[in-house]
Amino acid sequence: MNYHVRHRTTYHYEDAVSVSHHLLHLTPRNFGRQTCRESHLSIVPAPQVTREHRDYFGNLLTSFTLDEPHECLIVEANSDLEVSRPDGPDFSISQRWDSVRDAFGGEARGEMLDAYQFVFDSQRVSANPQFAAYARASFPDGRPLLEAALDLTHRIHQDFLFDKKATEVATPVASFFEKRRGVCQDFAHFEIACLRSLGLAARYVSGYLRTIPPPGRPRLRGADASHAWCSAWCAEAGWVDFDPTNDCVPADGHITLAWGRDYSDVSPIYGVLRGGARHRLQVEVDVEPVG
Repeated sequence: MNYHVRHRTTYHYEDAVSVSHHLLHLTPRNFGRQTCRESHLSIVPAPQVTREHRDYFGNLLTSFTLDEPHECLIVEANSDLEVSRPDGPDFSISQRWDSVRDAFGGEARGEMLDAYQFVFDSQRVSANPQFAAYARASFPDGRPLLEAALDLTHRIHQDFLFDKKATEVATPVASFFEKRRGVCQDFAHFEIACLRSLGLAARYVSGYLRTIPPPGRPRLRGADASHAWCSAWCAEAGWVDFDPTNDCVPADGHITLAWGRDYSDVSPIYGVLRGGARHRLQVEVDVEPVG
């Protein structure tokens, strides 16, 4: 699939901002099944200097500073890319989950050493005995890891309700577990927490989801949204994606922006401001299939 993605974020500040510093994760990654052919950022008001570099996880990070008073900030990213359907592994014959867990206790090297860092707690996701107990229903001893992770994905989708008003960006995973409702960020964080609570490696993936309008209805521009899912690491298969919000294994309808330990590592826009007081935020995302 070929896509054109437009992500436009607008901040309207109650009072003028005198100085602001921003970090952006808005350029899609290049990896095995995804190629970003072109990506362009438009920022209003225009900063004098923007800088690009790779963060610790290999995501492209853009930084800029505005040192003139402004009451509005508009950041728009336009990207053209190609996404292929992955050749998925056979989930039923993947390595036993407990043997993968136990392998982390040995001498980790290479890819396993890189994956091992995703076993530990991060800023927004911590292991918890309650999460381990919930996950164990999908992870009996000896079950193939990917088969168990897929079953966990099904259960989270069934047991939790998608509700835009139930949580906020900073809502803890434990609160989502208690309320049984939230948004895609919460679903992804919870599955990651379950996997890490069992001693497995899991990471957070930020991106976009292609949406298909009902039959006979036109696709509405700007009606798509940012999305989040997770990946589990299985020795012979590497990283495999799971989307508990939509109960699926991501394919060519999922577009990857960045990955990290949790949302705090890959926030699309992060800023530190002087002034501004309260603000209104408007986000428009358009995922348009091309050709």
